[in-house]
Parts: sequence; C-alpha cells; structure tokens
Amino acid sequence: MKNLVLIVIAFALGAGAVWYLTGRDQTPAAAGGAPGAAARGGFAGGGFGQAQAPLVVAERVRYGELYDSVEALGTAQANESVTLSAKVTDTVRRVNFEDGDYVEAGTVLIELTNQEEEALLAEARANLDDAERQLMRVEDMAARGLAPAQELDVARSRTAASQARLNTVVARLRDRLIMAPFDGLLGFRQVSPGTLITPNATITSIDDIATIKLDFTVPETFLGSMKPEAKVVARSASYPDREFVGTVRTVGSRVDPVTRAFTVRAHIDNEDRALRPGMLLTVDVVMAQRTSLVISENAVFQVQNRAYVYRLDGMTARQTQIEVGDRRFGAVEVLSGLAEGDLIVTEGIVKLRDGMAVRLAAGEAEVSERSDKRSDTVDRATAADARG
Repeated sequence: MKNLVLIVIAFALGAGAVWYLTGRDQTPAAAGGAPGAAARGGFAGGGFGQAQAPLVVAERVRYGELYDSVEALGTAQANESVTLSAKVTDTVRRVNFEDGDYVEAGTVLIELTNQEEEALLAEARANLDDAERQLMRVEDMAARGLAPAQELDVARSRTAASQARLNTVVARLRDRLIMAPFDGLLGFRQVSPGTLITPNATITSIDDIATIKLDFTVPETFLGSMKPEAKVVARSASYPDREFVGTVRTVGSRVDPVTRAFTVRAHIDNEDRALRPGMLLTVDVVMAQRTSLVISENAVFQVQNRAYVYRLDGMTARQTQIEVGDRRFGAVEVLSGLAEGDLIVTEGIVKLRDGMAVRLAAGEAEVSERSDKRSDTVDRATAADARG
C-alpha cells in the first residue's frame, strides 16, 4: 500500500511538471503573441530574441598633409629684456607703476627728488634768455655799424655757452626720471617712495614679450636640412590644448663638440602675452611635407606584427590588412591596403569579426559629414605637426 501511494504521488508530480512547461509555452499565444516565442529564447515583441548587428561609428579614408618634423625642448626668452636701475644716488619721490603693468616706451616709472636740479634749470634758462637778448642787441648794432665784430663774437659765444649749460641741467633732470625704454611688461616693484637708491640698484624689470625668442638644440645630423623660415610648432604644459606657431630665424654657427648639437632660435608671435620668458616648451620643427592617406589611430588594431582595419562593404565589416607609415598624435599614415573614400570603422571594433553585419551609428549622409569634419580637423592638426 505504501508503494502504491508513492507511485501515485510521483505520477502527479510528473503530470504537473508537464502541464507547467507546456502552459508557459502557450501563454504568449493566448495573449496575442507568437506561439513558442519564449522557447526561441526571446520576449514576445521585444526584439531580444533575434541577434542584432553591432552598432559602430565609421569614417571615410581621405588624403591629408603630413609633415616630417624634428622634436626638441626649448626655453622661451623675451624679445627684449632689461633690469631698470638708477644712474644717480638719490631719494625716490614718486612711483608711477604697479607690479605687472604693461607700459609703453617713454612712460615715466620713477621720479627722484630734483629740487636742486630744478633750481639750476631755472637759472640756466634765465641766463640763456639774457644771452639771447644781448646777442640780438649786438647783432642790431653791428648791422648798423655801431658795434665791432669782436663784441658780436663774444655775444654769440656767451649764448652758446648758456645753451650748453641748460642742456646739461636738462640731462641731469632726465637722469632723475626712470622711463620705460620700450613697450613691455613690468616685473615686481623693488622700491617705494622715500627709498634711497644708488646706481645699479634694481628698481624693476621690463620684458618685451610681444615676440618670444625660443632657443633649442638639435642634433648635428639635421644641420644640413635646418633652414631659416622653417615652420615651428611649440607646446607648453601650461596650455595643453594650444599650439604656438613660429618660424626659425637663426641657425647657430657652431656645433657643440660635447653634445654634438647646435642651437636654433625661432620667433613666435605672442600678442596675447600667454608665453612668458623662462617657460619650457616642446618644439616640433617641420622639415618636409607630403600628401598621403590618413586615418584615425582608433581604427587600427594589431594582430601579431600586422596592422588591420575593418572596412565596410555595404553593411558588412571586412577585416583588411594595411601597411602603416608615421603615427602622430592620433593620426596614422596608410601606405597600402586602403583607397580614398573607403569607409572604415573607428569605434566598436572590439565587437566585430570578419564578415559580420553591422549597423552605423548615423545615416550615410551624416557619416560623410562627420568624416569630412574629422578630416578637416586632421588637416588642421597635421598642418601644425601631423596631428589628427
């Protein structure tokens, strides 16, 4: 009897399991879905049951300008740089500038006490006026024959001496005015009103940084190809997203026998005064220019020692071997394997296999527009230093 009960229970459990499984398969059909949708591994109408093609981003292969360059490290220097000091020993009467001011040539920065010189100036002007009046009277009398020539010569000599004395006093007054010798940016002020300064004591510094002189060293193997007017692209850690373009002005006349390098000086326009003297800059000197096929570095992947890209044949990705040339800051030169206008995958490569169908993240027109914009960016970057 006990065995019979166990058999009945087992049979009931088996029938329940069969009913449960077949009922799940039929439920979507009763709700209006396709019969057996769950059995095929998806949700009714959800689309997850069918294998979707991976979504990728693509761009077209096109020609761009590439440049061979020499890399170096350089130090920025001001076009003109002066430490201002006084010529005489005296007390500062007035300070007419603040730290970091930008001033024009001739601006009076410091005035020293000059009461004695002003008195001497008044005396010299009075003497000159008197000498000129005496000269005019003697000249009038000599013209009428009433004064000898010797008296006329004495009057002229006295007038010239008075003029020289006045010029001397004016020069002494100018020595008590510290003026900007050229347009430039002032440094920190080292004096205050009432300070007794002596010759060669530092008052401040002034730098003309509208143009930056960039000095850097290059190995002697490039001496023959380094020419004036060569294009220079400099970058600073202070401005990671900016490039400073200039030209080579001077190639050093000597090669260092120890380092086997020579010095090159380039000039860089710096109208916004972003660069300052003493800054360390990385330098790329453009040596040669050529036109070649250029693609994004993101599109290239390596298999052992060979380079490949996924080229789109319709909506099918084809693994294509290519030969690459120079790589520069996100841009890769293609020597063979692709043609201008080919559409290659730049994003979504890890999901692809050779011959796999794909979906584009944008329509064909939008892909072309994006590719053109990206290519323009590559052109502008490579025109600076083969950057993509």
